[in-house]
Amino acid sequence: MTVEVSVVIACHNAEATLAVQLEALSRQDCPVPWNVVISNNRSTDRSVAIARSFAGRLPGLKIIDAFDRAGAGYARNIAAQATSAPLLAFCDADDEAAPDWLPTMVAALQQHTFVAGRFESRRLNDARTLRSRPLQQDTALQDSPFGPGLPHAGAGNLGVHRDLFLSVGGFDPLVSYLEDTDLCWRIQLAGARLVFQPAAVMHVRLRSSLSTMFGQGRAYGAASALLEKRYSAPAVAGPHSSATETGRSLDPVRVGRTLLRLARTHDSVGAWLWTVGWHVGYRQQPPPHTIPLPSMRLPNSQPAPDSARDHEPSD
Repeated sequence: MTVEVSVVIACHNAEATLAVQLEALSRQDCPVPWNVVISNNRSTDRSVAIARSFAGRLPGLKIIDAFDRAGAGYARNIAAQATSAPLLAFCDADDEAAPDWLPTMVAALQQHTFVAGRFESRRLNDARTLRSRPLQQDTALQDSPFGPGLPHAGAGNLGVHRDLFLSVGGFDPLVSYLEDTDLCWRIQLAGARLVFQPAAVMHVRLRSSLSTMFGQGRAYGAASALLEKRYSAPAVAGPHSSATETGRSLDPVRVGRTLLRLARTHDSVGAWLWTVGWHVGYRQQPPPHTIPLPSMRLPNSQPAPDSARDHEPSD
């Protein structure tokens, strides 16, 4: 039976949450043949054992190694090369798909080549964690104060035609964070439109400790500096961006005021730490030159490369 859609999960030390996501996926009633590809990115915990325990409950489960390089984007690229399914649906190992997430995503991908679903935050987070940062992609696609003036979305709820994904080079492994923002912009600059489908719901799990809130803010700030450099010089124009927004640069003062306003709105230590972390990351040794765009095509050959060796699932 030919697989029509592969659900791709990048996994790094996710033993505490992976079973929740796989349990949710096992309950999906998808109208087309599908499988799950778990790309194991240097896990040292029980993630692989937990994934194998779902072998009889998830169709065509594949667990592959993505050890050559750390990073979720790289792991997703390896998974995309390891499947021949024409449709890819990305989700994360620490979230939980709504009961009809996959059939809704597939229906959207049958109409469009690039789709993002909705993030929902209340199911998996307590009130304290929810106050730590506002969650975008609840009612609309995400926006950015810099870049080519195009919307973007998180890779935790993203669907794309595999040929399109491969044609732009997939996720850029040089971009460790906000790699999904970068991918969204490159795909749109190549001529495809990013469509928001709010009925495809993913329950997301936010960082819950103060140290991880600060760390995530810092990582996002550093990635913002990198992407600002990539998309502001030279100016980048896209088919769906306006001339006035093309090649926008990030104004640290304006963004700082915005982040501080958000922190005040949410009024929590976590929100302040996330904001401070962002500023630390953004100001910490900005890229000295423009980061080149990745090659325009990932390998599309079968079987998967040596770095994507299959683990045969076992009960």
